[in-house]
Amino acid sequence: MRKSKAKPRKRQPDSKFNNTIVTFFVNNLMLGGKKSTAFKIFYDSLELISEKNKDQDGFAVWKKALENVMPDVEVKSRRIGGATFQIPTPVSEKRKLSLGTKWIIKHARGRKGKHMKTKLADELIAASNEEGSAFKKKVDTHKMAEANKAFSHFRF
Repeated sequence: MRKSKAKPRKRQPDSKFNNTIVTFFVNNLMLGGKKSTAFKIFYDSLELISEKNKDQDGFAVWKKALENVMPDVEVKSRRIGGATFQIPTPVSEKRKLSLGTKWIIKHARGRKGKHMKTKLADELIAASNEEGSAFKKKVDTHKMAEANKAFSHFRF
């Protein structure tokens, strides 16, 4: 067991948008340590979004998609008296970002398509319009928390 909690590392902002959340997103998108490839996929998908939606900027669509997918509550299992209950708990800002990012990337990888940049662009456009698999995951999570709100008095 650790003596003290590990200090969070500071992320460097990306070169194009000077945003640390972009770096976090790309780090989750990265496979096999290929960060430059992940950045290329991300920037190309934002360009594709700008081409598909002439009136909207790719970066703005990405931010809106991320906001739409981030959950407010989640359920956690807690064993009480031999029974396991799903207890709804609020989600911290850090975990919201983490869950939203991972859901978008997971569902983009699961889409049918030729290139990751097109799959990611399609998933981001769908999430910004409150559609798609990642947004459905958030809605399902909220429904599950709503269904189990009777057990919220068991919260830690």
